[in-house]
Amino acid sequence: MFGLSKKELAVLQKLTTPGKIQDFLDTLPINHLKKGATCYSPRQVLREKKAHCIEGALLAATALWLHGEPPLLLDLKATRDDYDHVVALYKKNGYWGALSKTNYPVLRFRDPIYRTVRELALSYFHEYLLPKTGRKTLCSYSRPFSLKRFGTNWITLEEGAWDIACALDDSRHYPLVPKKNTRFLRKASPLESKAGDLIEWSKKDSRT
Repeated sequence: MFGLSKKELAVLQKLTTPGKIQDFLDTLPINHLKKGATCYSPRQVLREKKAHCIEGALLAATALWLHGEPPLLLDLKATRDDYDHVVALYKKNGYWGALSKTNYPVLRFRDPIYRTVRELALSYFHEYLLPKTGRKTLCSYSRPFSLKRFGTNWITLEEGAWDIACALDDSRHYPLVPKKNTRFLRKASPLESKAGDLIEWSKKDSRT
């Protein structure tokens, strides 16, 4: 199935709920890109045992798909001086949640309590900031981005899933902050900035 080996499938078949998928993502060290930029396919993530946000989202979407859920991504775009973030979407009883791989304490798993994707995206706004300045940087969000249109070859690509990353980045996005209210945004407090600067996996860790 999906071109995965029995060993690879065995890992994903155990991840039967969003909670279990997230627990597995949390065991993976962050991919610090020490050897250059990557966009690992799920097969590469399972082999390398590390991932950054879109790599984790692709793996999570594959696990959801394997268990009968649609493979959907959500792109969160930030200002040019900050990084975008990608999560995998899931839905329970009509409410949206998200699976997330991040090295920071706040841009993480979301329980299925959001009526719309916009509501879910807004849940990341307050803590999406630059710790050095406290400025909030989250700008826009994509529609639910289905991976089905890419077939299944991307799951095992050794060249990485760059085509998906580019298509997601180019997809239509919707602004989060009303233009007239941009000037009213308050910078994060020093305590909030300090919390946002915490990391889980250090670059000194040989596994990353």
